[in-house]
Amino acid sequence: MPVTGVLFDFSGTLLRSESVSDWLRASLEVCDTELPEPGFSRLAGELAAAGALPGGPKPAVVPPHLVEVWAARDTSAAHHRAAYTGLARGVELPDPRLSDALYERHMEPAAWRPYPDAAEVLGALRERGLGIAVVSNIGWDLRPVVRAHGLGTFVDAYALSYEHGVQKPDARLFRVGCEALGLHPGDVLMVGDDRHADGGAADLGCAVHFVDPAPAAERPDALRKVLDLVDRADQADRYEPCGPRGPDSSAHRPGERH
Repeated sequence: MPVTGVLFDFSGTLLRSESVSDWLRASLEVCDTELPEPGFSRLAGELAAAGALPGGPKPAVVPPHLVEVWAARDTSAAHHRAAYTGLARGVELPDPRLSDALYERHMEPAAWRPYPDAAEVLGALRERGLGIAVVSNIGWDLRPVVRAHGLGTFVDAYALSYEHGVQKPDARLFRVGCEALGLHPGDVLMVGDDRHADGGAADLGCAVHFVDPAPAAERPDALRKVLDLVDRADQADRYEPCGPRGPDSSAHRPGERH
């Protein structure tokens, strides 16, 4: 069966957040706060361990008072802010304004880097006539970030968890993406970096392909595999009508969780 649409995760798939050090440095500047070494490195390490950077490292431990809001963090803007500012406040900060400054910083276009092949791959999919949607667990409107990095022109629709009150791996969010494209899930490929969250698309009937959420500079061409999968699925549909169809084993069909 040919692939006629592709759903992409945002963070770790199309774009990657800046480093914890860069995030902290930019936020300190906003607060007009200086933090020389070794205090800067210590604080950056503690924030990383706390998981306070959305799109960055996961928390080593979620504090008991944040467990509930952390579990539902992507279902609303309020939960998302409370979860991440709460994690930041669990670290000894040099300025009480810093927790909010850190949160605001991560929503700025400058805090994100597109993967080097993102525009190329999205453009090639558009040339092939495929529908493209971004399906993301997130607590804020990422559209301005996508547009600022030149990718918005390729995206037909967005399914953002906080706008629908449901987060991946719940199949309902993937359904929103498919319906926005006017496509049946069986004709859609989901591309993401989280095997648990993004793998939920398989429950809806989508094929799923995973990429490594490495820093942007360390993952120059992983998204190009998506073009191979789409083209091979199309060729299989045209030339093997009686045989196995669909992308190869790296794009898992429903029920094939790997």
